[in-house]
Amino acid sequence: MDIISLLIFLAVGALVGWLAGLIVKGRGFGVIGNMIVGVVGAVLGGYLFGLLGITTGGLLGSIVMAVIGAVILLYIISILKKA
Repeated sequence: MDIISLLIFLAVGALVGWLAGLIVKGRGFGVIGNMIVGVVGAVLGGYLFGLLGITTGGLLGSIVMAVIGAVILLYIISILKKA
């Protein structure tokens, strides 16, 4: 992975984390927090979509999948915080 790919990966992760933060809590988590939520959410979304047999194509499909994964991640975290 070259430096440009890494920067794009982190920028998309930050965007996804910010979108998920807006959907779940109504605000973001800062740049680093958004990146972490976005990257972990993308992994979770990819895993769940794979289990369901759903495939996504292109950058937009990947962003949608990652946002769904990040929203699920934040929902799980909010449940665990309440317990």
